[in-house]
Amino acid sequence: MISFDRVSVTYHGAAHPTIRDVTLEIGEGELWLVAGPTGSGKTTLLRTINGLVPHFTGGLLSGTVRVAGRNPRDHPPRELADLVGFVAQDPAHGFVTDTVEEELAYAMEQLAVPPAVMRTRVEETLDLLGIADLRGRPLRDLSGGQQQRVAIGSVLTAGPRILVLDEPTSALDPTAAEEVLAAILRLVHDLGMTVVLAEHRLERAVQYADRLIQLSADGMARSGDPQALLADGDIVPPVVELGRLAGWEPLPLSIRDARGRASDIRDRLVRPLTAERRGDGPIAMAASGVSVRYGSIVAVRDVSVDLREGEVTVLMGRNGSGKSSLLWALRGVGRRSAGRVLVGGVDPASVGDDDARRLVGLVPQAPGDLLYLETVAAECERADLDAGASAGTTRTLLDELQEGIRSDAHPRDLSEGQRLALVLAIQLAAAPAAILLDEPTRGLDYPTKRRFAGILRTLARSGHAVLVATHDVELAASVAERVLVLAAGDLVADGSPEEVLTASPALAPQVAKVIGPGWLTVDQIREAMLSGVKAEAGR
Repeated sequence: MISFDRVSVTYHGAAHPTIRDVTLEIGEGELWLVAGPTGSGKTTLLRTINGLVPHFTGGLLSGTVRVAGRNPRDHPPRELADLVGFVAQDPAHGFVTDTVEEELAYAMEQLAVPPAVMRTRVEETLDLLGIADLRGRPLRDLSGGQQQRVAIGSVLTAGPRILVLDEPTSALDPTAAEEVLAAILRLVHDLGMTVVLAEHRLERAVQYADRLIQLSADGMARSGDPQALLADGDIVPPVVELGRLAGWEPLPLSIRDARGRASDIRDRLVRPLTAERRGDGPIAMAASGVSVRYGSIVAVRDVSVDLREGEVTVLMGRNGSGKSSLLWALRGVGRRSAGRVLVGGVDPASVGDDDARRLVGLVPQAPGDLLYLETVAAECERADLDAGASAGTTRTLLDELQEGIRSDAHPRDLSEGQRLALVLAIQLAAAPAAILLDEPTRGLDYPTKRRFAGILRTLARSGHAVLVATHDVELAASVAERVLVLAAGDLVADGSPEEVLTASPALAPQVAKVIGPGWLTVDQIREAMLSGVKAEAGR
């Protein structure tokens, strides 16, 4: 169905190809998963399938791509819409209409599909993806998972045989991600559709893949059986890492596979005691009765919480539960209809932005939104001026967070991890008492997330109060000393990670599902096994 023959892509001005000499064959009705480090070329590989590379992106494409006999080099994306459906990382950016039904019909209108056929396809797609109850809803009112399914439906109505998805679950809570993946599997199993998807969170998708494509940092690719390729890879989910630690062959790809073989590990471990919450540092931020309202919609309702110095707190909840609204309200620049926030006795909303930055730093979901200058050096110099810090402060912080970022690089040319480090350094230059981060690991691979988790722990040890809003349960398991859960704007849980994360199957990390409550990470298991001590799991 899809073939790559020695395909390389080199963008204008790049010293090296983004993908290099890729050769593979993707069969009809298969689900292929694309994995690799941040910036390894996963999106570029996907975009060659429908001609976005090189028709939209530019650059030099060498080698040959064949899609059902067609060469995308000779056909722009619009001429492949009847063959390839492409869903980008942020589905909302691709919407062109106002309601679900209009969006599903739009592609068919552009292809001059007869009205009677259009109506039938819309109904079939609504039923196939389980979104019939959304037909008249405004797209802006949908949750992230609902938007993702509508985005998939909007390309399916054109009747493609191939579906290409770029990070389809990266912005979704665990439940919404399961719903989207269930819809994708239905397309593969019931309709025989060929699906190629890129995903950083392999723990969500690898068990469903027929084949795996592993891209390396230099753009080279390996493809084959997921169990075989993950045996020696750096980009592996916790369940595979646990299998490698235990020496299981073949490696487990799912919780079910691992649980059946975990008795030998359980026999060597004693059920850990629930870790005590620290809660002993000074209060850095005190929020009381915070509410956020958008017209008749209450996004946050009467939330009171204290953030302490030296503590990493993780904020979780479904898409649309109010996490981002709460963070912006705490920062003092977001809408706040009621409540008070005090940092050092001062409400950030009552002072100017320069003074507020010295109280609270906020890294938004899209860190690049805060970057507007031409070079990393210019961003660092500007941050020093805005923060009233001595020259070189931001650059020094950046080097501590991540080495090797060139001063003359343009911020938009940085990888996701590098961009995140730059924005975090800019925020830290003002030495705020509290640091708030909104979905910071979206688009990061496992090694980068591990380094980032270390950064969060270092920030806490240096005296900051750290609050991280995330859907990433594995990140929460590795860094949280306290977990908060929002539901429909209400604070419904506040406790240790051992208590909160294992109380819900949706929030439990893979290790807890395999080994049992109290054990959260592979590092905990490794430490206990290496020490040979049947004792409490250390954090």
